[in-house]
This record gives sequence, structure tokens and C-alpha cells, in this order.
Amino acid sequence: MHIILNHTSMVPIYEQIMDYMKSAIISGELKPGEGLPSVRALAAELKISALTVKKAYDRLEEDGFVVTVHGKGSFVAETDTGLAEEARRRDAEEKLAQAVDSVRSAGLTDEEIRALLEIILEG
Repeated sequence: MHIILNHTSMVPIYEQIMDYMKSAIISGELKPGEGLPSVRALAAELKISALTVKKAYDRLEEDGFVVTVHGKGSFVAETDTGLAEEARRRDAEEKLAQAVDSVRSAGLTDEEIRALLEIILEG
């Protein structure tokens, strides 16, 4: 599994792992029933703490993307792609809401935020 982590990003490492896996599941790169690397193996490959990988796997399980079988590992859940897409949209909405709250607290008006968003979308 080739996950590229950005250690300077404001996005936590576990969320970067989750985002990669969610995208891979939604795109079909990871198929339902397919086994994921063990927590320890992925942690060693990425040179990060096993607790970080475990947190990502736990969150993926909470979101319905992964099923963990004690003693056997974690597997891509048999999910409806519509549900997976909805989870991805919900996650994007939460992140966008956080960004809007952040720039509002910096003093930008809604009109200024809309103008910035237009510029970003055009870019």
C-alpha cells in the first residue's frame, strides 16, 4: 500500500490514512472483503506509531468502511457505494465548516469568504 504522508500538514496523520483508504475503497482500488495491512505492518511501512494506524482503522470501522475480525485482521467492508460516497461528502462538509469558522474568527465576512472560495475554485 503506497500511502504518502505529509508530516508538515495540519491534517493529522490518522486522517491522512483514513482519507487515502476511503478514496481507495470508493474508487474500487480496495475491493470489499480485501484484507488491509496489519496495524503493525502499516505502522512499520509508514514509520509511524501503531497507535496512529489503529486510530485510523478504528475510525474507518466506525464509518462503516472496514470490518475488524479479532485475530484475523481488518478487511474492507461490504458497503453500498452510495453510503461510502455520503460519508465522504459528510467528511468534506465538516472540514469546510471548520475552515469557514476559522476564517470567520479571523474577521472575514461571508462575502469575503465567498469571494475567496470562488478564487480557489477557479484556481
